This record gives sequence, C-alpha cells and structure tokens, in this order.
Amino acid sequence: MRSARILVVDDDELNRVVLEKTLSPKHKVFGVESAEAMFEWLATNSVDLILLDIVMPGMDGYEALRKLKHDERTQPIPVIIISANDSLVDEAKGLELGAMDYITKPFGSAIVRARVKNQLTIKQKNDLLEMLASIDGLTEIPNRRYFDEQLSREWRRSVRAGLPLSVVLIDIDFFKRYNDHYGHQRGDECLKKVASTLVANCQRGSDFVARYGGEEFAAVLPGSEEGTAMALAQKLKRVIEELNVAHIDSPVADHVTISMGVSTYPGFGDAQSESQLIERADKGLYKAKQQGRNTIVFFA
Repeated sequence: MRSARILVVDDDELNRVVLEKTLSPKHKVFGVESAEAMFEWLATNSVDLILLDIVMPGMDGYEALRKLKHDERTQPIPVIIISANDSLVDEAKGLELGAMDYITKPFGSAIVRARVKNQLTIKQKNDLLEMLASIDGLTEIPNRRYFDEQLSREWRRSVRAGLPLSVVLIDIDFFKRYNDHYGHQRGDECLKKVASTLVANCQRGSDFVARYGGEEFAAVLPGSEEGTAMALAQKLKRVIEELNVAHIDSPVADHVTISMGVSTYPGFGDAQSESQLIERADKGLYKAKQQGRNTIVFFA
C-alpha cells in the first residue's frame, strides 16, 4: 500500500501525538486541534483519510462530519470517528452521517493501524475504479464524463471567485476521409497520436484535455482569458501540424490538421452556464469549419 496523507482532528494534544506516532512510520500524518482548524487546513491541502474526534470545543465532530459530507470537495474523503463514548447510539449516528468506521478510546495501536489500513485500501480501490471510469479506452486521456464533471466544478469556481475560464473545442479536419483512405486501424493510431500531443502541450496548472467524442477533443483552461486561450490554441494547431501525419485525402493540407472554437467567461454577453460556454465554443468551431478548416475562431 502506498503512503497516505492522514489528518488527525482532536483537541487533546496527547491523542494527536499518539496517533501520529502510531501511523507515521507508513504514512504522512498531520494534526489540528479543532473542526474549525480542520476546514482551514483542508482549504489548501489534500488528504486521503480523516480521524475525527467527536467532543471538541466549538464545532463538535458530528457537525464537522455533516459539513464535510455536504461539500462536494470534501465529501469523498473517508472519515473514521475516534471517541471516548462507546455508546451504540453515538456510533450509529456517526455512521449514518457518513463516517466509515468508529474507534473508541482508549484505542490500541494495532486496532488503529488495521482499521486505517482497511479504509485506505477501500479508498485506493475506489480511486482506481473512478479513474478507470473517467479514462477514454482508446486514447487513454480523460473522457467525456470526466470533462463534464470537471468543467462543472471549474465553472462554479470561476463564477464564485470571479476568475476567467476558457474552453477550446478541437476537431481533426476531414477525419472521415482519413479513415476511409487509410483504414480504421490507422485512424485509431492517428487519434492516439493527436490526443497525446494535445495533452503534452496543455499542462499549465489545472488545464486539461479530454476526448469529447469521435474525432473531437476539448481543453478546459481555468484562469485563462481570451488572449491566453487563443495563444494556446495557436500552439496546439502548430504542434499537430508538426507531427506531419500524412493525410493525402485532405483538401486543406497533405497532413493532419485541426480546427478549433474558443470561448471565454467572462466575456461579451457572458455565458450563464457551462453549457452556454460550450455552446459558444461549438459555434466557433462551426465557423472555423465554414472558413475552410485548419483555423481557429473565437466566439464571444
């Protein structure tokens, strides 16, 4: 099992020290003294598992657990409750609120290690299944499901923080002709080559590229304004041409080229949702095709 990041939330410093010593040989353990400190820590840090005390000054563990499970960012984090109360009613309450396990104090080191190991094993398997469900089988880059989920998150974040967000829709020019001329096996190889090249050249911060469908790809560029998005689109157009993948049946070039539509929030006539942002990028892509392909159109 790989090393995990574990957060211990307990107002008793001795408990935090004991748990850190119990788990730190295999894992990286962090400690905070309150639920309020936990949320402040989670705002800038990631974690694989939380060990949460129930009775603490201020916000108690139950309220903290309820808040964790109502936030989409922290909802997937497994939580083990650690409490001096061995009441079955309290244990049931914690499990009903979303805790994965319940350990009573005083706790034995072997029990803590075993239960932590169990939860981390489950999480790693779930993470793997989630990853596999989000990857396109042919190109091995994120798929449409992942794209939709991440764009929705980035849209909400952009609106909330007042940050720009750009989307680029990318289409391989005359790909049906490519398949008809070279065959579907060569077509698959072309898709994989284009996908890996797009991903390799779109690695700024939280930028990502996904397969949108068929011969279409999409890039999401959080924090990018129109100028930055257009500059990246120009770069992507250039690197695909530099692959020099032969396409002798294309009317625009003797090699594979791409057309792109770009849209940015905020902009003229601001989009009111992520679907409208995609719709504008799609209109830009449509215009790029109308203009002869192998080009880029920004749609405001």
